[in-house]
Amino acid sequence: MVKLADNLFSPDIEQAPIRNGYGEGLVILGKENPNVVALCCDLVESTRTLEFAKQFPERYVEVGVAEQNLAGLGAGMAHEGKIPFVTSYAVFSPGRNWDQIRVAICYSGNNVKIIGSHAGISVGPDGATHQALEDIAITRVLPRMTVLVPCDAIEARKVTIAAANHKGPVYIRLAREKTPKFTTEDTPFEIGKAFIYREGKHCTIAAAGPQVYYSLQAANELSKEGIECEVINLVSVKPLDEQALIASVKKTGCVVSAEEHQVTGGVGSAVAEALAKNYPVPQEFVGMPDQFGESGEPNELIAKWGMDSKAIIKAVQAVVKRK
Repeated sequence: MVKLADNLFSPDIEQAPIRNGYGEGLVILGKENPNVVALCCDLVESTRTLEFAKQFPERYVEVGVAEQNLAGLGAGMAHEGKIPFVTSYAVFSPGRNWDQIRVAICYSGNNVKIIGSHAGISVGPDGATHQALEDIAITRVLPRMTVLVPCDAIEARKVTIAAANHKGPVYIRLAREKTPKFTTEDTPFEIGKAFIYREGKHCTIAAAGPQVYYSLQAANELSKEGIECEVINLVSVKPLDEQALIASVKKTGCVVSAEEHQVTGGVGSAVAEALAKNYPVPQEFVGMPDQFGESGEPNELIAKWGMDSKAIIKAVQAVVKRK
């Protein structure tokens, strides 16, 4: 089990938007590697690209509201040896420029890092048109693409730095709203690896993004009624750490997947695909139930559409009965 914050369930735990970690990591990379460049679509502050743009203006390109150009410019820069981080809201990139990502970046094998900010329903009042709930599905299907979904701002910084050192296209999914900073500097991260955040024997909860913290909350509550859950952070959705996942479900006999994404095509589907061919077990899916989002306060929307700790508790109770 890995090291997490000492005040894990304290109401006073520090919170920050996950996207903050991306901004911090990008500045670190800018200081370390002169080939790192950043491009953005008129959202430089919202995507946390602003500090890089201030410190390295000669390595920042304001593309404007032109996400297809964003992908094409990034591909061209990568072809010439740069390491471009191309940034917009996830509904626009990869949502609007999927064809350019597919052909100019993935098919062509260009070393571009695609940052999808403001992903998930917790974008809140901006509503359905700005709530990306399909982006994991449309990126993980692409050959050569790596898909990473950090669970807090600390992990997002580690993910950003690791992406620059990884050769090939990478998609990083970032939430907008403040969430607990519950990992530590010593919490491990590695592309292609999953990490056990809590050990258990009755059910595996495989989660990514903000749902990792919700899963820990759920496991803590379920423990009071004698159900011990193993919580796995599937930060690397692709490549998926099938070995760690299979080892866990062999111990627990069932699994709940949890994500702030459509239940179709996302983390839950990746889990189901891995287990179906290796070690099938009962599975419950926590995620968006084949619906578009709506305007509202982030926490209210998460609760309404069944992606919070209470929803995870119900899913665990249901799947344990199916063993």
